[in-house]
Amino acid sequence: MPSLTSLAPAGPTATPSRTTATARRLMAICGTLLAALLCALSVGASSASAHAALTSTDPADGSVVKTAPREVTLNFSEGVLLSGDSVRVLDPKGKRVDTGKTAHVGGKSSTAAAGLHSGLPDGTYTVAWKAVSEDSHPVSGAFTFSIGAPSRTTAKVPTGEASDSTVSTLYGIGRYAAYGGFAALVGGSVFAGLCRSSRPVRKIAVGGWVTVFTASLVLLLLRGPYTDGEGIGGILDLGRLGDVLSTKPGAALLSRLLLLGAAAVFLAVLFGSYTRRTGEREADARRRQDLAFGLGFGGTVMAVGLSATWAMAEHASVGLQRQLAMPVDMIHLIAVGVWLGGLASLAVTLRAGEPIGRAAVRRFSRLAFGSVVALVVTGLYQSWRQVGSWGALTDTEYGRWLLVKVGLVAVLLGIAAISRRWTGRLTDATADTAEETDAEAEAESASEAAPAASEAEATAEAEAEAGTKAAVKAGVKAAQPVRTGAADAAVDTPADAETESGDGPGDGAGSDAADDDPERAAQLARQRAAKDKTATLRERDADRERSALRRSVIAETIVAVVLLAVATVLSGTQPGRAETEQASASATKPGGQLNVDPVSVLVPYNTGPKSGRGKAVVMIEPALPGDNALHVFTTDLADRPVDVPEVKLSLTLKSKGIGPLRIPLERLSTGHWSAKTVQLPMAGTWQLSLTVRTSDIDQVTETRNVKVAQ
Repeated sequence: MPSLTSLAPAGPTATPSRTTATARRLMAICGTLLAALLCALSVGASSASAHAALTSTDPADGSVVKTAPREVTLNFSEGVLLSGDSVRVLDPKGKRVDTGKTAHVGGKSSTAAAGLHSGLPDGTYTVAWKAVSEDSHPVSGAFTFSIGAPSRTTAKVPTGEASDSTVSTLYGIGRYAAYGGFAALVGGSVFAGLCRSSRPVRKIAVGGWVTVFTASLVLLLLRGPYTDGEGIGGILDLGRLGDVLSTKPGAALLSRLLLLGAAAVFLAVLFGSYTRRTGEREADARRRQDLAFGLGFGGTVMAVGLSATWAMAEHASVGLQRQLAMPVDMIHLIAVGVWLGGLASLAVTLRAGEPIGRAAVRRFSRLAFGSVVALVVTGLYQSWRQVGSWGALTDTEYGRWLLVKVGLVAVLLGIAAISRRWTGRLTDATADTAEETDAEAEAESASEAAPAASEAEATAEAEAEAGTKAAVKAGVKAAQPVRTGAADAAVDTPADAETESGDGPGDGAGSDAADDDPERAAQLARQRAAKDKTATLRERDADRERSALRRSVIAETIVAVVLLAVATVLSGTQPGRAETEQASASATKPGGQLNVDPVSVLVPYNTGPKSGRGKAVVMIEPALPGDNALHVFTTDLADRPVDVPEVKLSLTLKSKGIGPLRIPLERLSTGHWSAKTVQLPMAGTWQLSLTVRTSDIDQVTETRNVKVAQ
């Protein structure tokens, strides 16, 4: 392939600055996408982070019972983990009246019960509860019930937040970091072992290990304050750490830290003995072959074990088909790591100008394709399991985030198709130098470990350089592309100037001066390194196919970062199937232990003119003490829905001196008004007053009696 450098016009070269500007724009785009995503997450995901939902209680919320119950029972949509004070019952003065022991009912993990003291007086009691759902998310809430008759209460009701805001934020950041570190660790290791190992790839894999280890340790320390709703100071209470380790999420985090300890040894071998080259091809090949099986087996065990620490503590461990869902979730996580972490490794390899052959790029392309196939298959199963219906895709928080994830995957696949096209056009013009570059990288790594070379070695190198400087200089001048302008001035070194003038290191005196001055020798070494780096970048940018592949891979990586963040949000959002089932249970809940039909009242009205005649139907469900839904339907005499300018309604319990309670109504459609929450404090015969206004001056008020059962 012809060199683009030879075709460049004379004059200042803008390629490095243009490349730098492009990289800065890409980083700015990535930062903008991440900032926008984090803003969306903070607004949209908080309301759906609680997975176990309270479905019913005994006594019911807002109900009035004649005699004091022996215990308070709560039922949840899924299993919960309880502590000693998970359920607290407070009397009207705010004093605890429960026995202090909370347990599951009949061994069912989706229930909780707290015993009550005997002889409780009449009044309104507050039940405050908190628990941890089986998929590791804390939940909390409160409700009230009354004995005999409602009363005023001074008990403080929790705000509904299960965790301290600072702790929740830090815990969320830790979860994002853990997922990202896992992807970098797995993808970087697979890329180094099967495609191409280099210093940038090593940084990706080791950086991923450090990230996931640090994040997991922070999550373990924050777990106690996160579930107990305490502040950041709770991490200092190490005594609570034992309680955390006895739970499923705590055990998963501890297992992850232990596996990461073994993974450190794996990384040391992978980027040490396996990639080191001694110059003897046969010996190196035998050593790599001997280590390949052990690294492959050990790496597979590490990846499976680490992915299991997520699968055993989150969505896959709860719900239907969990025996199948957990392995599927592990495959999904590993495929994400191989694809996204490998993308990052390929991106940094191309950006650093490291030589990578066409065969290695195609090998990763096949790995990425296999990962995508695994992601699609496992993702379809997970979507069916977690969403449950087509309607839940748009009606639930989980479904909407899933659609965002599917859209990002589609974008990523489109960019990947472009990358595959450029991969097919690659040539191996630079691949022949891969092994030589590996040896140079190994030597550079050794020089970093011992930055100060011995004086004798420096002297020998200087003498050898002095003997051949003129010949090498002539060859370099002939081989290098023409450089002019400010960019060339930044690259040319003082050593070159001295040599060209005949008064440099080649005359012996300059060599002795460099030998006697370690600072001068270090300066010359830095200048040579800068020239080598610039030459590498020029060579990288001159390869059109690899430059195009680098840009498409960087674009893939940016989208992949956003995709990984969305996947993390999904892992912390209530599944659509559970949310739909919870809504269905709430809609069909009879409002307590009684199963009664809604109360419906027909109210004819006539405001005077012919157009002011019609009928109104008032429906109250379930017409029991506590929360009720109220609907008003207005029709004409032919039972056709009609709109009127205004409808007002109030309820009065005259026998107890309660009311009138004015009910704010919201218009839903033609002739349909509704109030979602109508609190009726007690049973009895309530007087319903309905006012209908049909014009600016015509209105009428009608009254009817409504029976609210006990």
